[in-house]
Amino acid sequence: MALSRSPRAWFQRFSSYVIRADFYHSKTNTSLFIFYKGPDTAYLLLYVDDIILTASSTSLLQRIISLLHAEQNYGTTEFLSSTDANFTLQTPIDTEKKLGPEGSPVTDPTLYRSLARSLQYLTFTWPDLSYAVQQLCLYMHDPREPHLNAMKRVLCYLRGTTDLGLQLFRSTTSQLIAYSYADWAGCPATCQSTSGYCVFLGDNLLTWSSKRQDTLSHSSAEAEYRGVANAVAETSWIRNLLRELHTPLFTATLVYCDNVSAVYMSANPVQHQRTKHIDIRPSFCS
Repeated sequence: MALSRSPRAWFQRFSSYVIRADFYHSKTNTSLFIFYKGPDTAYLLLYVDDIILTASSTSLLQRIISLLHAEQNYGTTEFLSSTDANFTLQTPIDTEKKLGPEGSPVTDPTLYRSLARSLQYLTFTWPDLSYAVQQLCLYMHDPREPHLNAMKRVLCYLRGTTDLGLQLFRSTTSQLIAYSYADWAGCPATCQSTSGYCVFLGDNLLTWSSKRQDTLSHSSAEAEYRGVANAVAETSWIRNLLRELHTPLFTATLVYCDNVSAVYMSANPVQHQRTKHIDIRPSFCS
């Protein structure tokens, strides 16, 4: 019981300390702490036992690090940028085939699950792996040889792209733009669809996702409509977060979708014979 409560106790101790150091807790992200006093600004993001810290000046950054070390040696993490490099595989997954439950069971399911969990962490900084890893994680309970082969392809792709990096740089525009897509009935076993989106702030990619929809969609338009709803929910959260970071957006957020029917439903959410079964969850995107 004591071990299960230790992460919460550690977080409460850490948050109480940084609040005493003139940080305040973000209302949008519970792991984000903001320091804002005059010309000085600092953001501290806590993830498990890692800290990402950035500040408006080097002196402020060093002062905060010294305060953290004075309390306890928490440590910090840094963003590393890298240059582009050639890779051996063009895509992390075979786009011509769909993974299904068929095939012989793998000899070591524990190894498969361990590798799948490790790949999940990589999706935090590798947006091109999101869909491939999402597909592999669907079969962690019963991995088969085709799933293991697909995982080996992802590992080969990673080996050839270790020098690639996701760079963030100053952009000439601050508009928030999202791109949404859905793979209608892509699963050959359950016929469930997969939604995906990526959100850009100016020229910088901020967030991305690839996730299976929890309900069956009767048409590609419905699947795309639910995908647009997920993208709108993400951009709404980002707009609230940017307000807390004192970076307001003065233009409306654009969400792009390549399905004309989904666009029409978003613009005119009238319930008719083909859409009356769609529940209330995606309806706010209109």
